[in-house]
Amino acid sequence: MKVGIVGSGLVGATAAYSLVLRGIGREIVLVDQDTPRAEAVAADISHAVPFSHPLEVRAGGYADLCDSRVVLLCAGVGTKIGESRLQLLSRNAAVFAEIVPRVLAEAPDAVVVVATNPVDVLTHLTASMARAAGWEPGQVLGSGTTLDTARFRSVLGQRCGIDPHHVHGDVIGEHGDSDVFAWSLVTVAGMPLARFARLRRVVMSLEARQDVESEVRRAALAIKTGKDSTYYGIGCVLAHITGVILQDQRALMTVCAPIDKLLEVPDVTLSLPRLVGGSGVIETFRPSLTGNETALLRHSAKVLRRAIAELEKNR
Repeated sequence: MKVGIVGSGLVGATAAYSLVLRGIGREIVLVDQDTPRAEAVAADISHAVPFSHPLEVRAGGYADLCDSRVVLLCAGVGTKIGESRLQLLSRNAAVFAEIVPRVLAEAPDAVVVVATNPVDVLTHLTASMARAAGWEPGQVLGSGTTLDTARFRSVLGQRCGIDPHHVHGDVIGEHGDSDVFAWSLVTVAGMPLARFARLRRVVMSLEARQDVESEVRRAALAIKTGKDSTYYGIGCVLAHITGVILQDQRALMTVCAPIDKLLEVPDVTLSLPRLVGGSGVIETFRPSLTGNETALLRHSAKVLRRAIAELEKNR
């Protein structure tokens, strides 16, 4: 099973490395406008194969993406400190206008996973081009708030003193400043968060929840301040999504994908709980939220709709 990765920078390279360490796929092809870099990354990761899983890792061109089951789009420029993800839009939209048609032409049977920021708007752009090329709905998705959700569960697990695998709670909406923490639906060990907190004598007041949200939202900035960019977390996210697709696992994840209308906001792409399998997005679930959470999600959808409209106006 072939996995294509367009963009061999830190995110693309880490995704490839994560695939090798976890033994996901059989062949990985790295495509980059900087061919020597792609070749160097492929060679470096190949040297880890004897200590992990038998995958072939190589550099190639767009034609080498043929027969890929999954193509990860990691190309583009990163967010600078102090710059919002949406401010990246014009620069990375220009990159995608060049690379996406080539991917669609060479790998028509693949599921395309967008990782480049602003991921929601670029996923919308990619899905629009795929639709025009005759692709099936669901074949294009973005990493969305999958990493935000992982951070949320990690921080909550620390606060509750348990393994975050037993925390179930989602961050939905934009992968960015207007994201929504669905507190009303959080469960721990199969019980509502409030009940678990009482049993374990864990403080989960409004102030404590605001602290959790702040820590999750500041995570990327804190990492970039210390080491310039984030890539380990998103690399593992992309490897996980790829494994779900290749193995048709039917997993529930907060990936982003287009939706015709959400809370009276038309034609928008954002993250919601979605069933993901071998064909990509199989079904989208609209969670039952509180009135305040619903208002926040509507606001997030409007933020993204404005960004999409701005992109469409300038194309």
